[in-house]
Amino acid sequence: MKVITNTDKAPAAIGPYSQAVTINGIVYTSGVIPVNPATGEVVGSTASQQAEQALANLKNLVEASGTSMKNVIKTTVFIKNMDDFASINEVYAKYFPEPYPARSCVEVARLPKDVLIEIEASAFLQQ
Repeated sequence: MKVITNTDKAPAAIGPYSQAVTINGIVYTSGVIPVNPATGEVVGSTASQQAEQALANLKNLVEASGTSMKNVIKTTVFIKNMDDFASINEVYAKYFPEPYPARSCVEVARLPKDVLIEIEASAFLQQ
């Protein structure tokens, strides 16, 4: 059975998609950007500030889906500039306990609302 998660603790969808979908015990999040869920405004001007907000939003979405950051098994991080990789890693490491999830990190030309980072995740539900 497919379960859709929508929460006001993460940015609302800005297109025809769900914030997260759970099927067969796995939560798949849509990409989360550094937007204040209450105001819809982008938070921060640096990659590390935006990473902090995006990861806080991701944490809220994962938890609203019935799991936790320790159960995240894979993330994909989209960044505007690969030169920000190290500063993003510092923030990223605060949100995920070891052993860390698998991860891909890709530099992209542009992201929604011209943010510097977007992150998506897959996590398993606790049994």
